[in-house]
Amino acid sequence: MTDFSDVQAAAARLQGRIRRTPMLRHRALDEAAGGVVLVKPEPLQITASFKLRGATNAALQLPEGARGVVTHSSGNHGQATAAAAHALGLRALIAMPADAAQVKVDATRAWGAEIHRFDRHGTDREAMVEELARTHGLHVIPPYDHPHVIAGQGTAMLELIEDARAAGLTPEQFAICTGGGGLLAGSALSISALCPEARIFAVEPEGWDDTTRSLRAGQRLPNDLRGTNYCDALLAKEPGVLTFPINQRLVAGGLVVSEAEVRAAMRFAFTHLKLVVEPGGAVALAALLAGRMETKGKVTAIILSGGNVDPGVFTEALAA
Repeated sequence: MTDFSDVQAAAARLQGRIRRTPMLRHRALDEAAGGVVLVKPEPLQITASFKLRGATNAALQLPEGARGVVTHSSGNHGQATAAAAHALGLRALIAMPADAAQVKVDATRAWGAEIHRFDRHGTDREAMVEELARTHGLHVIPPYDHPHVIAGQGTAMLELIEDARAAGLTPEQFAICTGGGGLLAGSALSISALCPEARIFAVEPEGWDDTTRSLRAGQRLPNDLRGTNYCDALLAKEPGVLTFPINQRLVAGGLVVSEAEVRAAMRFAFTHLKLVVEPGGAVALAALLAGRMETKGKVTAIILSGGNVDPGVFTEALAA
């Protein structure tokens, strides 16, 4: 099982290959929370999401002589995998849903990747990717259920805790955007090692709360796939085989937010933090602003996980 030493090794491996995003604070956010809020803004990352961390960590550990990589993604992991492959001179084949946001498709293709389109709801993604890997002689880098990916994602929270300590602050609780659970699992490993008394919360959109329900039930439960695609970065079918045992052990519970609350968080981030955040990347902020967790008098850390949003969706959120 992946542990904190793997996150530390990933941080060393990624030096100079990713951007160390800053820790942000804002008076309006502290006032809204009634405490101290620390923000990790991964929209400022290269490729505009945390996904570059895990994809690069995995790509750097491919076997010698690897020709290229393949994965499936609604956008952020695909773009990150394409960027990681480009940096290493490897071929990238990215399977993306037919309804993926065009801004994410274009950004992935801009890194030189080949795009394979598929039906989001009618395709076995893992089987499709394995077949593409066999056909083209490529290595699979899964979106979240892979030890190297989990370890890479954990570096974001490692950085945030280091920056908090440098500012004389110790986070007491964390809210983390959750899809398949890779960012959550990697973050939980960092938090449990460096802030063992802190509580960790998974945050998900309504209709895609598989991790929240699974943590409550003590076993992996799938989504019914009837929720909207608004938070398109977080639409995993169920918690990962590798991610869930880590999260089950370390995460206190789950929080669920509505589309209206996500839009409000996107507006807040733009107005006060001057950040463009996509719906899936805003759910942790949405949970905080909506009062889903007790923040008064506490030091709370959240992650804004991505900023690859369709212009129309973003305009609608600002105008809502």
